[in-house]
Amino acid sequence: MKRRYKHTDELRKQYAERAEEIRAVLGSYRAVPAEKYFYELCFCLMTPQSSAANAFDAQKQLEALRFRETETDPEEILRRGDFYIRFHKTKAKRLIRLKSMFEDVMSVIANPKLSAFEKREWLASQIDGLSYKEATHFLRNIGMNDGLAILDVHILRCLVKHGVIGEMPPSLSKSRYLEIEASFQDFASSLSVSVDELDLVFWSAATGFILK
Repeated sequence: MKRRYKHTDELRKQYAERAEEIRAVLGSYRAVPAEKYFYELCFCLMTPQSSAANAFDAQKQLEALRFRETETDPEEILRRGDFYIRFHKTKAKRLIRLKSMFEDVMSVIANPKLSAFEKREWLASQIDGLSYKEATHFLRNIGMNDGLAILDVHILRCLVKHGVIGEMPPSLSKSRYLEIEASFQDFASSLSVSVDELDLVFWSAATGFILK
């Protein structure tokens, strides 16, 4: 039975109003240089249970202090009051572990034989603290997610609103994540909009701006 989507005219209007900006933002993701990938992944490790704006500020500080090349203690940065990152002790340890294995990460990311799906599988299974959602977020932020979906709470609520899924899932197992992702992809296709574009439509409609 074909699902009946809701409020699609509203969504098409929102997309039309911001399509140029959204495409420019997606283009900027694809233009991120390889030397920035480490810090983009740091950002994604910091965002769970913390605001994206705080994680972005912390990322900039890590870059300014050349965290990857130096012995900088990331905990000192993550616990700062002006952009506090929750669970900063645990996340600081994860950032240090990431630094020690990042060459392996780069070999996977740069492998042209691996699909975005396969790269996500590796990232989520090998990097401590990186969920399916955040692995996808990282790939999107470097322009390599190839239509995979970032299923955070905000996106899930939008999918409920538009009749893509019936209700908010109490949790997201791997199988449930993939099931909802496929439904999101079908919905985007029905609107002739990419998953990445639709993701940013949802975010900009809720917040008034687009942050990575």
